[in-house]
Amino acid sequence: MHQQPVQNFYQQIAANRRQSLFLVFILTALLGVFGFVIGFALSGVWQGGVIALLIAVLISALLSSLSYFSGDSLVLTASAAREVNPTGAPQLMNVIQELAIAADIPMPRVYLINDTAPNAFATGRDPRHASIAITTGLLEKLDREELQGVIGHELSHVRNLDTRFELLVATLVGSIALLADFFLRFTFWGGMSNRRGRDSEGGGGGAIFFMLIGLVLAIVAPIVAGLVQLAVSRQSEFLADASSVELTRNPYGLERALAKIAGDREVLEVANRATQHLYFVNPIKKWEERSSGLMATHPPIVERINRLRALTGEGPMDPQSTAALAGLD
Repeated sequence: MHQQPVQNFYQQIAANRRQSLFLVFILTALLGVFGFVIGFALSGVWQGGVIALLIAVLISALLSSLSYFSGDSLVLTASAAREVNPTGAPQLMNVIQELAIAADIPMPRVYLINDTAPNAFATGRDPRHASIAITTGLLEKLDREELQGVIGHELSHVRNLDTRFELLVATLVGSIALLADFFLRFTFWGGMSNRRGRDSEGGGGGAIFFMLIGLVLAIVAPIVAGLVQLAVSRQSEFLADASSVELTRNPYGLERALAKIAGDREVLEVANRATQHLYFVNPIKKWEERSSGLMATHPPIVERINRLRALTGEGPMDPQSTAALAGLD
């Protein structure tokens, strides 16, 4: 029986980072093209397209600055998280402290969510302003090695600036959605007929063409942006898994934690559509009624475990284990 080739976690980190940066480039280009098309369609001149492009960038910058300074506190409040007394959870604080030292980042603020569903998430604009939230169920159901794997994953999000990175992506997606909504409303309120009337008098057929392109983009662009956001979120999860192994030097604890949390049937009540992408494992399970219509924000558990196994040269999960975990995330 041949052993699988070992994939160095530095190779995984580099590959995932390249893919994530490429996806952000796609979103940025989509926002710029969409803004220019709308501006040209509404004004009939290329200068109008440039102005609209700059306005789109300005809106994105404004939304980013608002989320940058207040996003973490809003998420923690929405999750009903309470800050931990340093003496109240000694094992948890010890694990976080030792892994923060290994990651060479300041000790984050630590919060507990009173819920029996095992899960965790990290938030904050940078390592100096980071927070990590853990459910009480995570502390009750995981052993120390498994807990180290999860904490290493979340601290890796902090060290890798994933929280800031995903903020940028969310802002770009929101800006594209705002542009699409504005353009569709303008068109439905008579903008298209007025544009046609002016163009029939002035012969500006190019603006009509851009108006049609703008309508197509107004429908397609938010969908594409949402799919790219999901792809970025999935890549950051792979990156944090690989980084956690770098910190703990123990892929097995993380592998067991993934399997255990995915198989847990407890429902995390405080999670919602806006926060589900933050968690270690998708807190909204496929079998839940509220999951209807939601796209997966995390990679499949089986794929995450198989990538961890590639780090040690192990083969992928056997068919029986794969079947047991398939469809739980």
